[in-house]
Amino acid sequence: MADYEGILLGMGNPLLDISAVVDQDFLNKYDIKLNNAILAEEKHLPMYDEMSSKYNVEYIAGGATQNSIRVAQWLLQIPGATSYIGCVGKDKYGEEMAKNSKSFGVNVHYYEDETAPTGTCAVCVVGGERSLIANLSAANCYKSEHLKRPENWALVEKAKYFYIAGFFLTVSPDSIQLVAEHAAATNKVFTMNLSAPFICEFFKDVQEKALAYVDYVFGNETEARTFSKVHGWETDNVEEIAIKISQLPKASGTHKRITVITQGADPVVVAQDGKVTTYPVIYLPKEKLVDTNGAGDAFVGGFMSQLVLEKPIEECVRAGCYASNVIIQRPGCTYPEKPDFK
Repeated sequence: MADYEGILLGMGNPLLDISAVVDQDFLNKYDIKLNNAILAEEKHLPMYDEMSSKYNVEYIAGGATQNSIRVAQWLLQIPGATSYIGCVGKDKYGEEMAKNSKSFGVNVHYYEDETAPTGTCAVCVVGGERSLIANLSAANCYKSEHLKRPENWALVEKAKYFYIAGFFLTVSPDSIQLVAEHAAATNKVFTMNLSAPFICEFFKDVQEKALAYVDYVFGNETEARTFSKVHGWETDNVEEIAIKISQLPKASGTHKRITVITQGADPVVVAQDGKVTTYPVIYLPKEKLVDTNGAGDAFVGGFMSQLVLEKPIEECVRAGCYASNVIIQRPGCTYPEKPDFK
């Protein structure tokens, strides 16, 4: 399996998830909406300690891209098939996270920042739905100088597929650009995620610049609709939006852009060549839902695990649906030791 070594490289914000089932009062107190993902503001900072003291908290290695890469690694079951780059602090959380990811077979190359603590993400769960409030801290300190170091750039050269969540646009757009241009120049596959409504709204320019290089765009229905609104498309129809995204200008003509939009329990929308195909997800009775945290990340991880094996799109979607179905029945982005994906 040596030819699969380092085939998939992820780059993003490694965050330690501080996850708890909270109540509506807690959401109201900190002005938090369910099914959303935001960056922590001053008013949110006390909530991390309050969660730890008031609720039954679990600490899980997270961050959107790292979740997807870990899930892809889990499904591939080929040690070292995936690599991951991001920034952590020089602290026990950073060490924990490295240990955690390495134990799953991911080749992590963290940049360790001396000044900031490892980033955290509050995961507030109510009724199985999640809301994410990220305090990036060290994750925000990633510099492209780290990426350019020979031992790290070697991971870029080795990889044939790249995945970066849109969240990284807030941290190091120049790192994204370096990888995007490399992928275009070498005919590799570059994939990204819309990631959150606020990325589409407030990071529109850097997002557009990166999207020109993206071969596969992932997102959910809320992000797709926000993207449409920001671009003045005047449609809420997810299938139309998916087609429009796939037809945006492209820097390299090697691969046609494919848009993949998940819609919770509704079918997955795949747009390519001006056509849409929908794929039903695996039905899950409400009482089996533990929390939706990591569901979208897991979908991407499952999808990528088959894409790097050059499987057809329907197999990629099937693996994505399988992975997200496993994840939502467990707290956070966690999974059993071995997959039973056939």
